[in-house]
Amino acid sequence: MRISRPFVLLCGVVALLFGGLLLYAETRGFSWDEGFHLMAARLIKEGKRPYLDFCFAQTPLNAYWNAVWLRIFGDNWRPIHAISSLLVAGAVLLTADFILAHFPVSGWRLAGALTAAFLFGLNGAVVLFGGVGQAYGLCLFLTVAAFRVAVVAVDRQSPLLTAVSGLLASAAAAASLLTAPAVPVLLVWMLVYNRAGSRVRKLAAFVAAAVIPFLPVASLFVKAPHQVFFNLVEYHAIYRRVHWEGATQHDFDVLLSWIDSGQALLLGLLAAAGLHFIVTRSGWERANRAEFYLCGWIALLMGAEIATAHPTFSWYFLLVVPFLAIPATAGLYAIGSRLFSPDRPAWPVAMLTVLLLLGLVRKLSEDTGSLTWQNMEAVAKKVDQVTPPKGTLWAGENVFFLTHRPLPEGMEFQATIKLDMPMSQAAPLHILPGTELQRRIQAGAYSTIANCDDDVIKDMGVAERYAKKEEFGDCTVFWDWAPAKPR
Repeated sequence: MRISRPFVLLCGVVALLFGGLLLYAETRGFSWDEGFHLMAARLIKEGKRPYLDFCFAQTPLNAYWNAVWLRIFGDNWRPIHAISSLLVAGAVLLTADFILAHFPVSGWRLAGALTAAFLFGLNGAVVLFGGVGQAYGLCLFLTVAAFRVAVVAVDRQSPLLTAVSGLLASAAAAASLLTAPAVPVLLVWMLVYNRAGSRVRKLAAFVAAAVIPFLPVASLFVKAPHQVFFNLVEYHAIYRRVHWEGATQHDFDVLLSWIDSGQALLLGLLAAAGLHFIVTRSGWERANRAEFYLCGWIALLMGAEIATAHPTFSWYFLLVVPFLAIPATAGLYAIGSRLFSPDRPAWPVAMLTVLLLLGLVRKLSEDTGSLTWQNMEAVAKKVDQVTPPKGTLWAGENVFFLTHRPLPEGMEFQATIKLDMPMSQAAPLHILPGTELQRRIQAGAYSTIANCDDDVIKDMGVAERYAKKEEFGDCTVFWDWAPAKPR
């Protein structure tokens, strides 16, 4: 099969975007929560099971995925970042290639493909968080791949591609439940717009395939229903917001944060303009319009779930970026064709690219000074220096990952220190409540403490109980525990 020159050019552009993503991921890419994800992967690699052997309040596919790479490359965050960046680049290519292959206006296909690639690949949240050890990169690739397969499956007699779409979308949900709305949306869309083959057979194939990624969870649930239910349902429904008095205000601020983001405004307005144009003025065939509608439904329902994930965070919304970038391409076409010559798309694309680059530069500059893995490596080096070989340690999951020290029971998911729970209830869930942690600190249970949260250090009374400390930016290492002085 002959590869077209526009596709080669598109691949070259995506390769450049991948280079930028990889450079950032390997130098500054860091998310505090990825320490929890990487430690879960290490525990799985060592033979432990999520929920049954350690607390893991997520669906587990990404942890198993990372465990495979840790087994191949060793306990190192850099290969994980490289693979996540590659997955993001793959999602960018699949998104842009959809426009190249399906955009109804032939003269805008390459320009539209580049537009989609830049809207996706230059997005600040995608650059900052797509290449880390959390599930974002894997979910982006799987959801876009599921979408691409679904678009083809409606014209095939065989239910095989329908099953593949269900498998991919469900696998994304098995990596992060934030993507779960894509599963029913794809299924309903394929049944409504099916043009070949039996709808019943395709429904059965989709559902059967969608079950597969959740079979490990089902197996674990049979063995320990209470632990699995707590991790996947009860923790999020009841405990996720405890001891966070401003959680509701935080969520409100996050949901309005797009007002202050030029990139988010641009993407959202172009997507809205594109969908309006497609509905009212495009004159495109029904099949073409339906593919863009599918993107809109996925973005809408996935965004709605993310908005209700209390507390939510702005970077969660990066998961909807590809499904906004596709209709946004139509929006740029509609606006650019009116402002410039319809057959000369270079100016609109160039102007948009400049705006996206400026937005990305601003986003990266705002992130300057944030913690990085290099900061955590300095902390880990000091921990190793001051902690005896058989000494005990309380630190964040990322420090345990870097020092290769065994995790004490209950420290696998340290967000649970906010929970008020008796040890009789917490122990089967592999949780160490804050009250018990504080008791152990005051009793001198830990040779060394490394923490990056001043409020936690103060609340736990750490500074008063250790004679020595050294600061590393926002993080502090304490050692040489001393009993409290009598009053």
